[in-house]
Amino acid sequence: MTTPAQTPRPAFKLHHSPVPLRSNTILPAKREDIELHTSDGLTLVGELAVPAAKDPLATLVMLHPLPTHGGFMDSHVYKKAAWRLPELAGLDVLRFNTRGTCSPRGCSEGTFEEGIGEAADVAAALEFVRERGLPNPWLVGWSFGTELTLKYGALEPAAEQIRGAVLLSPPLHRADEADLRRWAASRLPLSVLVPEFDDYLRPAEAAERFAAVPQAKLVPVEGAKHLWVGEKYVRRVHQEIVDAVLGAAAPTLPSEVAGPIAQGA
Repeated sequence: MTTPAQTPRPAFKLHHSPVPLRSNTILPAKREDIELHTSDGLTLVGELAVPAAKDPLATLVMLHPLPTHGGFMDSHVYKKAAWRLPELAGLDVLRFNTRGTCSPRGCSEGTFEEGIGEAADVAAALEFVRERGLPNPWLVGWSFGTELTLKYGALEPAAEQIRGAVLLSPPLHRADEADLRRWAASRLPLSVLVPEFDDYLRPAEAAERFAAVPQAKLVPVEGAKHLWVGEKYVRRVHQEIVDAVLGAAAPTLPSEVAGPIAQGA
C-alpha cells in the first residue's frame, strides 16, 4: 500500500494593496489531501482545493499530461489553477495522479496502462465528486488527459454527471473518430484550446478533426506551444476554462490581487 505524502500548507501574508499575480502566487482555499479508490483496487493520491469563504459554482476534474513524459497532477497549469481559481472564480479544483504516477503529493498505485486501465481512474474521480456532492463537474484534460476525457467522458455514467469538458493541447493519438462521434452524440459542451505551434495537432488540422463534434468550440491560441510555458499562456488557459465553465457569469481574472497571499515553489 502506498503511503501518500502530505502536501505542505502555504504560509499566508496579508497584502492590503494589490500586488502582481506571479507564477508562484498562492491564494486562499480550503485544501485537502485526498485518496481515490478505483474499481480494480488501486489507491490514487490527489488534492481537492475549494473556495475558502464562498459556495463553489462548479468543479474542475483535472486529467494530467502523459506521465511517461513528465505529466502529473502538479503540471504547472493545473497546480496554478488549484492555487488561484478557488479564490478568483469560485471553482473547486480536483487534481490527482493517475495510476503509476508520482508527484510531490505522492505516488498512485499501479502502473501506466496506455489510457486503458485509466478509465477506472476517471471513474474513481467522478465517484469522489458524486460522494462529496461537489457541484457541476467539468473534465479538464491536457494532452494525455484530453484522450481520457474524449474516450470516457461521454460514456455512461460519466456523461450523465459531467456538464462538459475543456481540452488543452489535444494530440488525438489514442482518442479516435468513434470517440469524437460519441462525444458529438452526447451534446455535452466541449471547448478545445489548440496552440499555434503545438507538437502534435495544430489549429488547421484540429478544425478538420473536431468538425465531427458540432458543439465543439475551437480556440486557436496564437504563439502558444504544447506545454503552455509562460505566465501569459497560463493566464489565457485559466480564463478560457473559467469562461467555458461559468459562461456569462465568468469573471475576468485579475493580474493583481490583494489580501492573504502565499508563495509556492
